[in-house]
Amino acid sequence: MRYKGKGNIREYIMEMSHLASKLKALKLELSEHLLVHLVLISLPTQFNQFKVSYNCQKETWSLNELISHCVQEEERLKQDKVESAHLASTSKDKNKGQKRKKGKEAADTASQKKQQKKSDQPAGTSCFFCGAEGHQKKHCTNYHAWRAKKGLPELPRAK
Repeated sequence: MRYKGKGNIREYIMEMSHLASKLKALKLELSEHLLVHLVLISLPTQFNQFKVSYNCQKETWSLNELISHCVQEEERLKQDKVESAHLASTSKDKNKGQKRKKGKEAADTASQKKQQKKSDQPAGTSCFFCGAEGHQKKHCTNYHAWRAKKGLPELPRAK
């Protein structure tokens, strides 16, 4: 049985103690010092510094002392835990696997891309200001009248 870092460490140690008492009922007694060592062994790597400090001391802890020290260490680890965010980014070489085209081929593909961008605009565009079909906000007479009413500077009319 190992402590996975989920839940409360006090409950985990109490569960280990309960299992030891069950073994005692089966006439297989574990001493308190052995139980303390079993608990320390089952702690995850985040508690390595805590284990080393225990091993450096000459005195041994009782189960109650171990519980109190483990709870303090758990609180310290929670405070030291660094919050992180995941960052997604794209590569600078996004066209790395593609071959470069030379001369006339490159010019042809560039003009095709320009035409494609022009045709990407959907035919039934609606105005974001008045909601009418067939024109955009920059062409909307209602929008330009509203801007003039509010005293905002006049935008150059789009063709």
